[in-house]
Amino acid sequence: MSDALIIDACRTPRGVGKQGKGGLSHLHPQHLGSTVLKALAERNDIDTSEVDDIVWGTSSQVSEQSGDLGRMSALDAGYDVKASGVTLDRFCGSGITATNFAANAVMAGMEDLVIAGGTEMMSLPKKGMLPMGAGNLHLQELHPQPHQGVCADAIATLEGIPRTALDEHAAESQARADRAIKEGRFDKSLIPVMNLDGTVALDREEFPRPGTTAESLSALAPSFPAVADYRHEDTPTFRELMAMKYPDLEIEHVHHAGNSSGVVDGAAAILMASEEYAKANGLKARARIVATANMGDDPTLMLNAPVPAAKKVLARAGLTLADIDIFEVNEAFAVVSEKFQRDLDLDRSKVNVNGGAMALGHPIGATGAILIGTVLDELERTDGQFGLITMCAGGGMAPAIIIERV
Repeated sequence: MSDALIIDACRTPRGVGKQGKGGLSHLHPQHLGSTVLKALAERNDIDTSEVDDIVWGTSSQVSEQSGDLGRMSALDAGYDVKASGVTLDRFCGSGITATNFAANAVMAGMEDLVIAGGTEMMSLPKKGMLPMGAGNLHLQELHPQPHQGVCADAIATLEGIPRTALDEHAAESQARADRAIKEGRFDKSLIPVMNLDGTVALDREEFPRPGTTAESLSALAPSFPAVADYRHEDTPTFRELMAMKYPDLEIEHVHHAGNSSGVVDGAAAILMASEEYAKANGLKARARIVATANMGDDPTLMLNAPVPAAKKVLARAGLTLADIDIFEVNEAFAVVSEKFQRDLDLDRSKVNVNGGAMALGHPIGATGAILIGTVLDELERTDGQFGLITMCAGGGMAPAIIIERV
């Protein structure tokens, strides 16, 4: 079995995901994808006719994000028509899953040069999007699936994690992101996005709020009480869906805009190759894929799979928590990363060291690829060896991956 080597990784800055307000919101999502694909080809001088496949993650595959965004972005980037592309959806886990699928093809010996990544423009109107389960009443009876924000509040209530701890966690994420930006820790991977006329659309992170404190966050009203009780026609409310599975649970609403992931636009891409192809074409590996895994968990609570996913991928790699130098677990909501660190009793100085989605934003289908690139850069900066990346996903899932710097 061949190693899947990571040759390079890059990403766009994350723009505020509001139509007409964010720095990327006026662009087509294929343009964001083509920006990072073009950068990978130019930075590594690859022959795009030899790219076996482009595996892309996009969660909301509607309107401009429909129609196989991976393939269309490659064509928009000027790739040779021989470079095929496919687009997948594992909700928030799409970017890691795309990377895992592409890496597994190389490791199986079926492909030699692949690109993985993802795009999500959360500023786009989500016309035609349905709630989790897509209105399937039979599935709803088996596995009621509420809004993810309601799930986050439910988990915090069940785990007894107070809002004060979540706000402190969110403030620390902002502080770490601010330090990382000021120290240039993202510069190696960050690709400015240009308008078609050659002017700069966005060349910096747009979402962070430096100076945020736990005290300032404490003044924010919870975001999800009204969401929990909203009723569309004769459908159950999200609170009622949760009660189908947890009838005695009195949800304490503790999440708000400051301790939940930011709504942003962005794209990211990772170039991988087999050992043989890299050697024959003078490509220098930055890391290798050690192991990949997927895990499912309770679809009603929805956000609890990262811990079992981390345990599964560690077992596959033959490693322990102590072997991992850097952890990235997506900050979809503060309770997700807080519970991850508590359950695994982790050294917090190793987790999301450059801030997370609460400070930087979460472009759903792209985030996994962003986090893998972030871990790669940080392993190189700190002379580390192993990094583990995981994240919760809709439907109660979590993909995971371990990379090793070489």
